Order: sequence, then C-alpha cells, then structure tokens
Amino acid sequence: MPRVKKIAVVGAGLSGAVIARELALAGHKIDVFDTRRHVAGNCHTERDAATGVMVHVYGPHIFHTDDTEVWDYVNRFQAFLPYKNRVKTTSSGQIYSLPINLHTINQFFGKAFRPDEARAFIDECADKTIREPKTFEEQALRFVGKDLYEAFFKGYTQKQWGCSPAELPASILKRLPVRFNYDDNYFFHKHQGMPENGYTEMARRILDHANIEVHLETRFHRALGKDFDHVFYSGPLDGYFDYEYGRLGYRTLDFERFTYEGDYQGCAVMNYGDVSVPYTRVTEHKHFSPWEDHSGSVCYREFSRACGPDDVPYYPIRLMEEKEQLAQYVVRSLREVSVTFVGRLGTYRYLDMDVTIREALDTARLYLSAGAEMPAFLHAPLQAL
Repeated sequence: MPRVKKIAVVGAGLSGAVIARELALAGHKIDVFDTRRHVAGNCHTERDAATGVMVHVYGPHIFHTDDTEVWDYVNRFQAFLPYKNRVKTTSSGQIYSLPINLHTINQFFGKAFRPDEARAFIDECADKTIREPKTFEEQALRFVGKDLYEAFFKGYTQKQWGCSPAELPASILKRLPVRFNYDDNYFFHKHQGMPENGYTEMARRILDHANIEVHLETRFHRALGKDFDHVFYSGPLDGYFDYEYGRLGYRTLDFERFTYEGDYQGCAVMNYGDVSVPYTRVTEHKHFSPWEDHSGSVCYREFSRACGPDDVPYYPIRLMEEKEQLAQYVVRSLREVSVTFVGRLGTYRYLDMDVTIREALDTARLYLSAGAEMPAFLHAPLQAL
C-alpha cells in the first residue's frame, strides 16, 4: 500500500484544482491555498444579482479544444452547452466579422469575390518584399498587406501590448487569421462550449473531495513547503522567490463595467481596431450563455496596460528582457527540492484552458508514477510556444 502523502497545491485555478483532484483520488491528502476569496482563478464566474447574467469576472473565457479526454473531463463536473465564438470588430465606423473571412474581405474592399478570386487578390496585396518576417508588423504585412493590417491588427495590437507591432516578435501572430469562405466561427476546434452554470461551479465540484481542504484568502509562503511531501505551485514564478531577480513582465486588464436594459451590441465580443478608441473591446456577458434569457445586460469595456505589483497578471510579455530574467528564475527553480511549477503563472507561458487541464492531468499522473523524482517543470518555460 503506497504511503499517503501530504501535498500542497498553490492556486485554486484550473491547474491546481485538477492536480488536487487527481492526487486526492489516489488517496493523498491535499491542502489547496489561494489568496483570493473564490476558486477558479481568472476563470471565476458569478451571477449578477440585479440582472441574473452569468458574468466572467476577469474577462471572458471560452472553452475550445480538440482534446477529447479534456472535453470529457470538464463535462464530468459541469455540462458544457454549445457556444460558438463569433467576434465582430469596429474599424473606421464600420462593423466587420472576425477572423477575416470572405465576407470581411468583400465588405472591406467593396467586392463580390469568390474564394479563389479573394485568395488571388489578397496575394496581390501582400508585401512580398518581406521574405522572413521578424516582427508582428512584418508578419501581417507579408500575408495580408497594408490595408487589412492597419484596419484589423495595428491599432488593436498596439493597445493590447502597449507598444508598436513593429517591436513585437512575429511569433505572436502565429498563423494567418484569414479564411477564404464565410465561416466566422473564431475557433477551429471540434469541441466548443460554455459551462452551463459557470466555471466557478465547475472548479468547486472538481475540488469537492474528502481528501482536499481548500484555504481561501490564504497566502502560501515558501517556508511552508517543509511541512509537505511535495508542492505544486501555480502562482507567479517570480513571486515564489520573492522577486529575487525582479518582477517578470505581464499585461493586465482593467474593466469598466456598465449595465444596459436590453441588448447593448447584439454579440458577445466587439473589438475596436482604431487606436483612437482607448479600449480594446466591449464584452456583453449574457451572450456567453445564449441558452438563457435576460432583459438586462452586463457589459465590460476592456483596457490593457502594464501590470503593477498589486494587479492581476494576465498575459506574459516574454520579450527579450523578460526571457533573460526568466532564465535566472528557471535556474533558481531547478535547485528547489520537492516543488513542481505548473500552469500559466508557474511556467510563465500563455496557456489556453484546455492546455492547462491537459498539463495538469499529465503532471498528476507523472507524480503518481514517479513520486519524489518529479522535475521542477514538465514544460520548460523557455521553450517556444
């Protein structure tokens, strides 16, 4: 009979919840620590008391995956109902569909192209003098040309990242977001949906096990690690070491919340590509639950800025300065004993929810087979994403 181990999981978001659940099922005793008053991390959802709308408190989270095991896993704890993300964008006073598709191209250029005609037209617009794009701007210009770049990418990206797209690496624009058909479903994945009663209820159910004790509004300090056989840490990597080498760079989001009687914009997400508009998008939360009917509405105007010490970190910047700093923390982490760093913050990588859950499942399974031989990272923070 394997020895029952006492394990600390830092963070009650998706990474922490899944790891805690899987290890609890194996008979281990788990203490989960989170500084917030709720579980589910940045996926936290709660109903607005006045309107009844399910609000994504830290901004919208849309579940999409090709990983059937992960899809089946989340559906064990919450029924995921059909939801397709259909984003609109306002540019120079006109509204278009994203990602750029055949309707967007025809509307923007005042054409009636068939798919092959549109493909040839965009190929003519592309800047072919750029052979090996090194920046975000060069990547966009190389594939869609100046007009579409400036209408749909330049201003939005500048607001999102706080710098010119000419300063960002081409890797941020990983693949060409253009379709030569009328498909305006934002994601390609075969499994797409939203949890019927929100992500927080799902996280609560994942954590609902006799071997799990959750400590909310409780900060885990590194010195507490000596009281546990192993620590799975999904908090900020730099925070674990008390910012010994300085703070890693993140973007954070501010939300200007407002309510509206009726339907404010007719869609869940409306981007604003013009740099003259200070916010990046407006989200209308009742549209994230299309199976519900609400007369009132809750909306967020979303502003992106540099993350300060007291802010919620959202997007790791991962430019050259941060990567040099990150390397120092990685070397420092490798000297730790019985600590594994997981999740978006623990590995300083931008992760979609399905990838977060997949990595958490893999982490828990490796621990159950390897035990004390667990590495500091299952996925190296410095690897390309």
